[in-house]
Amino acid sequence: MNNKKQSTFLFLLATIAWMLFVISVSIAVPLVCRPFYYAHITVMDMPQKTGLTELEIREAFDEMMDFCVFGEEFGTGVLPWSESGKAHFEDCAFLFRLDFAAVGVSIVILMICLVLEKRGRMPARPLGRGPKFWGGILLGAVFLLIAGVAAIDFDQAFVTFHHLFFPGKDNWIFYPSMDGIILILPEEFFRNCAILIVGVMVLLCVMLMVLDKRERRGA
Repeated sequence: MNNKKQSTFLFLLATIAWMLFVISVSIAVPLVCRPFYYAHITVMDMPQKTGLTELEIREAFDEMMDFCVFGEEFGTGVLPWSESGKAHFEDCAFLFRLDFAAVGVSIVILMICLVLEKRGRMPARPLGRGPKFWGGILLGAVFLLIAGVAAIDFDQAFVTFHHLFFPGKDNWIFYPSMDGIILILPEEFFRNCAILIVGVMVLLCVMLMVLDKRERRGA
């Protein structure tokens, strides 16, 4: 390995790609893992609170997510919806698909980096650590800090999130009489989604650092 040329550019490219991969995959988990939502139906006693059956709740959630993820016709089951509410989910659909695209882009970049390594062009290793270590530790530290701040006041963090990702819009503020889907999407569910995302992210960051340590031993 010492005879192979080390590249600072390749180090930066791989580090950014690993960070993008971890972020996008972590966000994708609650988007594709519907059993995570289904578990909340019983735990949060949604049928009792909403007067809907568990099947009606699932169908409403599935129709909304099918629209956001797969581009199917918009609907919220037996629940009412407004054009304003639909417009918000159109914005959500764009962000969801952007995240899925980020997963793909990061994988392609990492594959390119791997090919370059096979051809003898290695990423630099500042302080003896490679892209996996630096990507994992930097991303983990940043998001643990963000998670800590959000945990202090999740309500404010929730509002700030919507202002950042839906600038100039207020159609994310739902009224049950117009957009009944909000009845089965309580804030506690979104809080748990955030916890899941951070948890997956931290796990992946730790895995990257462990992999880097093994690579260092095998070098």
